[in-house]
Amino acid sequence: MIERRIQQKLTELIDSNPAVVLMGPRQVGKTTLARGVAISRPAVYLDLERPSDLVKTRDIEAYCLLNTGKLIVLDEVHRVPELFAPVRGIIDEHRRSGRKTGQFLFLGSASIDLLKQSSETLAGRIAHLELPPFMVPEIEPGGLNDLWLKGGFPESFLAVSKKKSIQWRQDFIRTYLERDIPQLGPRIPAETLRRFWTMLAHNQGEIFNAAALARGLDVKGVTTSRYLDLMVDLLLVRRLQAWTSNIGR
Repeated sequence: MIERRIQQKLTELIDSNPAVVLMGPRQVGKTTLARGVAISRPAVYLDLERPSDLVKTRDIEAYCLLNTGKLIVLDEVHRVPELFAPVRGIIDEHRRSGRKTGQFLFLGSASIDLLKQSSETLAGRIAHLELPPFMVPEIEPGGLNDLWLKGGFPESFLAVSKKKSIQWRQDFIRTYLERDIPQLGPRIPAETLRRFWTMLAHNQGEIFNAAALARGLDVKGVTTSRYLDLMVDLLLVRRLQAWTSNIGR
């Protein structure tokens, strides 16, 4: 297993905060990293996309009582935002009894909603950390060409052949377009988003020109900006703000 650079940082945050949220796109390795950190301490893991695990959170207070003293890892927590309210009371109760750190680790793949939900409800009780795909310092020198050709998502990078890597990426994109994005609310034609995603890939590292992309998609410029916001929210695109001396712009 490739050691992730932020593993030590994640451990430090868990040891110094009641709750930590680890964000990153799907299949980037959040669960593997979380399990690797949790194995060193008493912990339980719940995948909130699994019905049997989701049922356990219906009475989260009772579940936490049954697992007193353990780090509770909740995966895909952005799909159950109503959990944050009772979790706040649980955290405060544990703090009063002397347990001030290492209570919850949340994993999520939608940044804006998750940040808003957790920050508003758990203000002063939670730390945030983002897990990116594999980065150059994490890869052996002989694997840099594979990183460039296959990308940094573990399943793609570690695929046994280029063919399998390409197939994984195609399936990954299809899952996002046909399942994940519609579940998060936006009703945007999958083919339109696929074209937009492709156009962004071909324009990476350049100034974002909403009008030019809009002409290619036959939509308004404000619409392409909304599409970009969605991709950034899903942690699929990183937006680098322009450098300017005029802070009002």
